[in-house]
Amino acid sequence: MAKRLEGKSVLLGLTGGIACYKGADLVRALTRAGARVRVMMSAGAQQFITPLTLQTLSGNPVSTDTFDLTQESEIGHIRLADTAEVVVIAPATANVIGKIAAGIADDLITTVLLATRAPVLLAPAMNVHMYENPIVQANISRLRAHGFRIIEPGEGFLACGYEGKGRLAETDVIQAEVERAVSEQDLAGQKVLVTAGPNREAIDPVRFISNRSTGKMGFALAAAAWRRGAETTLIAGPTALATPHGTRRRDVATAEEMRQAVAEEFGQTNVLLMAAAVADYKPIKTATQKLKKTSGPMAIDLERTTDVLAELAPRKQRQIVVGFAAETQDVIANAERKLESKNLDLIVANDVAGSDTGFAVDTNAVTIIGRDGKRQTVPLMQKDEVADRILDAVIALQRARQGGAAKTA
Repeated sequence: MAKRLEGKSVLLGLTGGIACYKGADLVRALTRAGARVRVMMSAGAQQFITPLTLQTLSGNPVSTDTFDLTQESEIGHIRLADTAEVVVIAPATANVIGKIAAGIADDLITTVLLATRAPVLLAPAMNVHMYENPIVQANISRLRAHGFRIIEPGEGFLACGYEGKGRLAETDVIQAEVERAVSEQDLAGQKVLVTAGPNREAIDPVRFISNRSTGKMGFALAAAAWRRGAETTLIAGPTALATPHGTRRRDVATAEEMRQAVAEEFGQTNVLLMAAAVADYKPIKTATQKLKKTSGPMAIDLERTTDVLAELAPRKQRQIVVGFAAETQDVIANAERKLESKNLDLIVANDVAGSDTGFAVDTNAVTIIGRDGKRQTVPLMQKDEVADRILDAVIALQRARQGGAAKTA
């Protein structure tokens, strides 16, 4: 995976809840993503996990006391506040949420939070009844109104024995929120629609026609668009991939279901990234019962499915539409023909014959082609990195259009 937190300074605060044990996993994940992690702990947090554990994992001293002269000379609470690019409190107890909402600064963590100008992410974790308490909810609402970002807790079995909402968000969710907090929000206010994965066209109740797409490229695009501030909708064909955090997902099976879903969303969309491997053909007839084996060959008559991109071309107004061409030969020529015939703004040409650029792998190498004929070659890299390169090209095109419109006006 790409190290999207490379060189970023993350300040992690742990307050006194049983979920502190997950702090070790979070520090390790953030560090592996390239972040420079510093940890501060409340007195309560130290009852659940030792500073030595977090110091070992982060490679940095752990701060615990505002008035400790050694810690102040080495780090200092103001220096902690000033050097952090993002501050994360995980777990955030009902107690610390209340103190922050009231502007109280009676320990290291609350003092740093009053002094920092970095984005602050709070990940509540507590008993379900505490979380639902109207006072706690009012404090959370107040913090939201003041610009604090709340990472919603999960639901399930809690350490206290109850079941409900109050579990600390998963490590990958917190990491995704941190990555968004330090990313340029160059898609903020925009709606991005992404299609991903294969289709399944039924032969009978048991069998279907499909392709090798797993949806990895499309899912990476959806995650990247959300990370850069977009309101992201993902229309996914059959795939086992987990929904990217922050993304609204619609599941479909057939090409016709995908066509209908895209048509419903397209009018409110700023950018369409058509990364799905949409089925080109489907059986003319679908058997209502399982077809039995015979001694001879079997013939299945096929018909064309509706071309989703071609159908959208006449409806396109302000939207930027990006197509994808998965090819095994004459990759650029075939992609350029598709770009013109379907009135696309950009097309991403992908040679899927390679073992490291095809389906079901985490890497890709593509060529991004614009209507002006310009080509951008993206060398082999992780698909989440390729996704950012594609979005860079989309944003560059948007800015060029805006510049052209300004000159015309």
